[in-house]
Amino acid sequence: MSLHIQATPGQIAETVLIAGDPLRAKYVAEKILIDVICYNEVRGMLGFTGMYNGKRVSVQGTGMGIPSTAIYVHELIFGYGVKKIIRIGTCGGLQSDLDLGILILAEAAYTDSNTQMLYYDSMDYAPTADPELLRQAKEVAEKNSVPSGKESIQHRYIL
Repeated sequence: MSLHIQATPGQIAETVLIAGDPLRAKYVAEKILIDVICYNEVRGMLGFTGMYNGKRVSVQGTGMGIPSTAIYVHELIFGYGVKKIIRIGTCGGLQSDLDLGILILAEAAYTDSNTQMLYYDSMDYAPTADPELLRQAKEVAEKNSVPSGKESIQHRYIL
């Protein structure tokens, strides 16, 4: 058990979806997963594990912002041995040519927050997606005709 997550060993799957809004985590657990257990309610950050298409998956609320998300990601990886973390949810945008509700598959992200300095010895670092996981996400999105904007899913730099 960690400070912010009350799960016991084995309750959290190796693949975890994280959502800033804990009610989104609850929604995913109720509407998408089957055979669900709730493993966390500490500070209202709900966490669930269930089955999706024969695969064990967890979904965990993190709260809003980098520092709160960093706490949960750290505890999931180092306290529970999580191997894959996938952020789900919404984001704001500044590009007028991006429609609401489209899928954005990001290869990398950068922030001017100093939170990453705690992990990378005072070096700036732009975390990158696992190439294989990103490829799989693109493949599934294309197969299921997920809306991805005016063009097909492609490399795009959003500044």
